[in-house]
Amino acid sequence: MESDTKEAESLTRGLRRHGHDAASVATGGAALRAYGDADLILLDLDLPDLDGLEICRTVRAACDVPIIAVTARGTELDRVLGLQAGADDYLTKPYGFQELMARMDAVMRRARPRRRARATPSPAADPAPTTIRHGALVIDTGSREVTLNDRHITLTRKEFDLLHLLAANPDSVIPRKHVMQQVWGDSWSRRTVDTHVSTLRNKLGASTWVITVRGVGFRLGHA
Repeated sequence: MESDTKEAESLTRGLRRHGHDAASVATGGAALRAYGDADLILLDLDLPDLDGLEICRTVRAACDVPIIAVTARGTELDRVLGLQAGADDYLTKPYGFQELMARMDAVMRRARPRRRARATPSPAADPAPTTIRHGALVIDTGSREVTLNDRHITLTRKEFDLLHLLAANPDSVIPRKHVMQQVWGDSWSRRTVDTHVSTLRNKLGASTWVITVRGVGFRLGHA
């Protein structure tokens, strides 16, 4: 979420070169519509329509997705306000790209235990399998990591949720409406689902990994 278009484009290209599925938006309003698909948010506090601190508070109240404030506001008070608003880290411009990458890695390492703890079932519940294997495809539900032929596949949160839903029901066709409700809740569109299916196929290296059953929904396939 970056207000400077050229800077945002440069940052996005850099992140993609390093294997991240990166996208940018230029306004606070767009940020509030887009953050649901993010595994990590880089948030510029100086947005043209809404104050970045308010964006940070809104996102943090809704979910625990990691947030790094990336901003020209560099005083001690600015940093304190950013962290109090819910940012997990605070990086002042200008900064080095390698430092940003290191901070992203550190924030994501801290975020994984939170997600594993949140997913832990109660003692009374039957424990869900922590690993789903489908041929060369391995899905670790605890760490939310995916490997294919021993190669790590980087997925966004929604891509992982989509793949996990299909893999947890490997012999079933999951109706499109059920996919929408389970992965996106009340915030979805037909185009959103189709875009994520297409991207997931590309990352897995074959369109046959996700089979579209016309008029019904989707099922897990194979290479």
